[in-house]
Amino acid sequence: MDDSSLNRVVKDICAKDRRYHPGAYFFVMEALDYTARRLEKQAKEGQERHVTGAELLEGFRLYTLEQFGPMGLTVLHAWGIATTEDVGAIVFNLVQSGKLRKTERDSIEEFSGVYDFEEAF
Repeated sequence: MDDSSLNRVVKDICAKDRRYHPGAYFFVMEALDYTARRLEKQAKEGQERHVTGAELLEGFRLYTLEQFGPMGLTVLHAWGIATTEDVGAIVFNLVQSGKLRKTERDSIEEFSGVYDFEEAF
């Protein structure tokens, strides 16, 4: 999916669910790419992996710190992201839109209470 189609998907999602700033969706997608690249380096050559909720949340934490440093929490709050549950809600909005896929093992509960944002950022 190119940038213009991602823009349309995010615009459609935000029209239905106003909890999160559009930037939150783009950032979660970037964090997912970041996480997948990190895991790819650790996997055997040619082996594709599905990113779990826990893996995504750890990648999200690391990517946020890398991109924003001590301002990470402030930026996330400006986008409406205050908990790991918010990250999960964004992911599942993207799944419902068809932008992301999930397996039968994936659930929104994977994102519940994984870490405290005040401590993590």
